Amino acid sequence: MLTQIKGLHHVTSMAADAQENNDFFTKLLGMRRVKKTVNFDAPDVYHLYYGDESGTPGSVMTYFPFPHIAKGRRGTGEVSETAFSVPVGTLHYWRERLSLAGVEGVKADEQFGEARLRFHGPDGDGFALVEVAGDTRAPFDGGPVPAGKGIRGFHGVTMRLRDADATAQLLAFMGYREIVREGALIRMGLENGNGADVIDLEALPNEGRARESAGSVHHVAFAVENREAQAEVRRALLDAGAHVTPVIDRNYFWAIYFRTPGGVLFEIATNEPGFDRDEDPAHLGEALKLPDQHAHLRARLEGTLPALAD
Repeated sequence: MLTQIKGLHHVTSMAADAQENNDFFTKLLGMRRVKKTVNFDAPDVYHLYYGDESGTPGSVMTYFPFPHIAKGRRGTGEVSETAFSVPVGTLHYWRERLSLAGVEGVKADEQFGEARLRFHGPDGDGFALVEVAGDTRAPFDGGPVPAGKGIRGFHGVTMRLRDADATAQLLAFMGYREIVREGALIRMGLENGNGADVIDLEALPNEGRARESAGSVHHVAFAVENREAQAEVRRALLDAGAHVTPVIDRNYFWAIYFRTPGGVLFEIATNEPGFDRDEDPAHLGEALKLPDQHAHLRARLEGTLPALAD
């Protein structure tokens, strides 16, 4: 069993409109845009990062906004819901805030004994705010949401799978343990993690496969402290038969990727070097930052990427 994984690092999804996506996370959910860059593999598309003050691993939601993305289909082999941690007693505030903004799908319920508020993002993304006692992580306090009610980072994600047990076994190898089962759901948790420690698996053996579109999660990234820990995880995954990519430099972390038995793409990302490696911490997410391999494209990209207001 691996011990290097510390919880979620980030979750990356796809969107249809960059400005709408930006406004949803910064103006409504009160998160900070900590990086404005491009998809390193498709530089004509933004890669936008939202999180806490510094983009702490375990707090960062990221998006590829594809303006002409094709319509998809929800199903198995995907992340169906991303859950954020909020302070106990704040769901009434959030319900009023989201409802006044016309957010769709707002619904309060309870799962695994936790009070949560479910809602949809601009592209039908599945989200939940979960009241979590004892979460000491600090929310971003420079936005429109009071710090005492703010999002403190991820709580976890839910995956829809045809065979939940196969992914549960993988997560157990990665250091998670089964906490409880509730109907078709298996809750896996990580002890002594970074706060973003929960993975819920939903078994839907008769459901069709998902097809990615706006609102779909592209991949889920798990955090390790550094490149040494990442190399240890990579060797262990290869020895276990996983098809793992070489290490890829993403400027703000190093990444490796592999596909799970259920079809969800996993990433193992380092906590180093962080989002302040090319920007002053006071000005994160303001300027368009490009990796070295795309620096020569700056003039063209600044002319073709849609203008993005703060």
